[in-house]
Amino acid sequence: MSLRTSREIVVTPGPTMIPDEVLGAMHRPTVDLYSESLHEVTLSCLEDLRSIFRTSGDVYIYPANGHGAWEGALSNTLSRGETVLVLESGQFAKGWGEMARMLGLQVETLPGHWRRAVNPDQVRDKLKADKGHKIKAVLVVQVDTASGVRNDIAAIRGAIDAASHPALLMVDVIASLAAIPFEMDAWRVDVAVGASQKALMMTPGLGFVAANARAKAVNRTAGLRTLYWDWQFRDGTEHYKKYCGTCPEHLVFGLRKSLDLIKAEGLDAVHHRHHLLAEATRRAVAVWAEGGALSLNAEMPSERSDSVTVIRLEGKHAERLMDFCRNVCGVVLGVNIGELSGEGFRIGHMGDITAATILGTLGVIETALGALSVPHGQGGVGAAIDYLARSTARKPNVAARKPRSTTKKIEAPVGA
Repeated sequence: MSLRTSREIVVTPGPTMIPDEVLGAMHRPTVDLYSESLHEVTLSCLEDLRSIFRTSGDVYIYPANGHGAWEGALSNTLSRGETVLVLESGQFAKGWGEMARMLGLQVETLPGHWRRAVNPDQVRDKLKADKGHKIKAVLVVQVDTASGVRNDIAAIRGAIDAASHPALLMVDVIASLAAIPFEMDAWRVDVAVGASQKALMMTPGLGFVAANARAKAVNRTAGLRTLYWDWQFRDGTEHYKKYCGTCPEHLVFGLRKSLDLIKAEGLDAVHHRHHLLAEATRRAVAVWAEGGALSLNAEMPSERSDSVTVIRLEGKHAERLMDFCRNVCGVVLGVNIGELSGEGFRIGHMGDITAATILGTLGVIETALGALSVPHGQGGVGAAIDYLARSTARKPNVAARKPRSTTKKIEAPVGA
């Protein structure tokens, strides 16, 4: 039996669903590569990306995925044989470290737990022990999509400062940019790495690197620089240098539209929407967890991400549940990866996501739990609805009401 149509609802943590307006913006003829109008589109995208990164620094657009942007960050700031410190909180900081190792860098890892965020005190102690300042950069993700954990970047910057250590702070915001607040300049992040296919509501294919003045100064002596990734080349005034060759114009047209949609909604409103829908998801999972089979991976409420929720579920149930959601109801959940591979699933709630999308997804999951006899608490969807209802309830504007007069109206005599 099927309850689905050909169009699936995709709630993986990336790629996310693309708005029709963005798809439409890419569906257009090729334009002259050397036209001034195309150059202006690039410059406008760079300027708006600065506002989303919350930086006055420079932003670079790479035709690449997030892993490519990782390499762009490393190659522009480091030299072969130098040491980086990886802060583990899931899968992706470790992956960034593996890339660093293949580039010829020495990699040290601050071990972490897949259910907890990075401990800033441990970061401080690790850097204090580095008396010779061998560590040149600290690599961390703001949100790890494999664990669903959110790291406190401001606190990590505070730990680096407390250790009086000069290492660059490099942050992967691929799964957090335009989903949760990120303050590059206020938190004194030196390099930030993003990508197009998550909360920016675009197709995969564009990676972004933002760099502050400190990172740009180090770039002058970086020994890993190559022409394609090099910031110095891309700082050239000619349009083709912004991409080290041909502009990926249709991807840029799509990016321009996605940035327009974010600007129209307002970045603070975008963050608030993500928080409400994420918390509604967590409220549902918390009720289901009362049955004993499911649990939220991130243990501490303050460390749970507003862009993805990672759910633990025994493997004997997880595959059947995901198959039911996809094949019977047309909802595609994300698979768990890394240490959680085969044990549970992920709900991506970022980008072009609405209350209807999330409540529909939660309803399908609750249907699957019942249909497959997976032990679960009853009323998860109801808990999500109650939370959203309370959070969005409009309070009566008493001050705006016209008070009812208690004075009797005196009628004028006829003929007056």
